Parts: sequence; structure tokens; C-alpha cells
Amino acid sequence: MDDSTLDAQSRQWLRNDLNSEYSSPPQSSNTNTNGNSNTTSNPDKIYTLHQPKSLAGIAIRSFCLGISLTIGVVLTLTGLFQTNPTPLWRLPFFLAALSLFHFLEFFTTAAYNTREANISSFLLTANWPSYAIAHSFASAECLLTNLLWPSRSWAPFHSGAFITFLGLILVVVGQVVRSAAMIQAGPSFNHQVQHQKGDGHVLVTSGIYSVLRHPSYFGFFWWALGTQIVMGNVLSFVLYAAILWKFFSSRIRHEEEFLVRFFGDEYVRYRERVGVLIPFVR
Repeated sequence: MDDSTLDAQSRQWLRNDLNSEYSSPPQSSNTNTNGNSNTTSNPDKIYTLHQPKSLAGIAIRSFCLGISLTIGVVLTLTGLFQTNPTPLWRLPFFLAALSLFHFLEFFTTAAYNTREANISSFLLTANWPSYAIAHSFASAECLLTNLLWPSRSWAPFHSGAFITFLGLILVVVGQVVRSAAMIQAGPSFNHQVQHQKGDGHVLVTSGIYSVLRHPSYFGFFWWALGTQIVMGNVLSFVLYAAILWKFFSSRIRHEEEFLVRFFGDEYVRYRERVGVLIPFVR
């Protein structure tokens, strides 16, 4: 299951498929003019261009994310520490946060759930185009408000600097918690909700899962809200909170229907004992 289960049977099926592919690859016989049989196979096809595990595609995306992360960090620091600081440093900060997030999504999958790693593990096109629209709207709000009202006081009681710092803490904590959850879950982590229970399917309740029932959801929820606080986006903060709350409350309810079916009272007791720490989601 996405956050807290281990589908051993599915991994065994995948392992068998891969072993079959690489140890005894399918062979096709082509008879030449002399009556001899030539065996041809291409077990490396899955790593070629336009394939889900394309090494070139992974390299290009990693390179681009590294470049955008570097640009974001440099421009953020320049905007903050130049002689006349500009509030527009928030835009490259958002770029850096997004770049690091998407890189770590792939890196943690590749390092701790290697067989499942592919181009989609970057999550660059997840929930497309809604995801891109949301981030574009947030960027536009930050740009326009800081160009039109550069000296605005968006936080009550002139607490902008303090609230921005709190937003930065949320970004860091959210990212660390999500990555830690993926690392601990290892092969059990999947970006898709799993609907079948294998023979070795176990419930993970230790480590970070003993404190948070769905730590990867918790991490992304507060990471996303933290970015909007840092950017000073009042409207986007409200929209992000509403949309993400609806998404995760629905996803958790859907996922836990299967978890209760898989583990019965064991999961019910775990759910009663450990919270999600997303407001109004139990």
C-alpha cells in the first residue's frame, strides 16, 4: 500500500518477470540463406529512449532539475542579500523547492525501491495538468502582488518575517518527513494505491509510522502550504489548503478501505492509536 504496507507477492512476481527477461530472454529464430538459425533479443530495451525506464530520460530530467535547483538557490540568495533586497526572491525559492522535491521523489525511489523506479517516479506530470496549473497560479500571484504592491504588509501585525520563517520550517519538515517515510517503507512504498493483498503483505507501524499514519501525505500537505506561506500568497494558500485537504481526505478514506479489508482489527486499532495530523482528517 502507498504508505504503510508491503506487497511481497507483487514484488516476487516482478522479480520472476525480470529474472525471466534477463536470465532466459525470449528468443526469436531467424533462418538465413544457409539454413542457420540466428537468435536475437534486446533485454536492454526498457532502458532506451521513450521507454518508462529510459536512462537518457532519467539523466535529462535529473540534469534539468539540478540546473533549476542551482538557479533557484542562487537567485534566492541574491535577492535576499543584495544591497536593495527584493521581495521577488520568493519566486526562485519556489523553483528551488519544487526542483528539490521532484528530484528527491525519484532519488528515494531509485535508492530504496529500485525495481519500481522509472521516469514517472519524478512525479513531474502527476495529476497533469491540474498540478502545473496550481503551481503556475501560485507563481503568477507571487509575481503580480510583489510587482504591484512591493511594500505591502500581507501578514497581520507586521509579522511577515516571523510567518515567513514558520513557512520555511514547514517546507523543511514536510520534505524531511516525506522522504523519511519513503526511505523507511522502501519496497513497500508506491505512488499508487494498491488494491490487492499478497501473502507477505504486512502492516508497517514502527519508526515514523508509529507517529504518523500517513507520513508521506502529511509531508506533502504541509510542504505545499509552507511554500505558499514563504511566497506570501494569501489566495493560493487558501486554494492549496482546500484542494489538498479534499484530495488527501478522499485518498486516505479510499486507501484505508483496503487496509481494513487486508488487516482487519489490527489496522483499526492502529488507526485509532495513530493520527494523520492533517486538520479534520482522522
